[in-house]
Amino acid sequence: MPLVDIQLIEGVFTPAQKRDMIAKVTDAMVAIEGEAMRGVTWVRVQELRSGDWGIGGKGLTTEDVKALRS
Repeated sequence: MPLVDIQLIEGVFTPAQKRDMIAKVTDAMVAIEGEAMRGVTWVRVQELRSGDWGIGGKGLTTEDVKALRS
């Protein structure tokens, strides 16, 4: 059974967007392996505190990620 982990910085995505991610990732696994995978595909959305994720030697905050959307 597949286990897919999605790691995000907290406060960037809404609960509805996270539910959509879970549904669409599950659909992607089903598209690859067949409908029998739907009931055994686990998707975990894990949120890290703002600043606890780094890139290029700098802590990345919720505000930084939201600014990338603009």
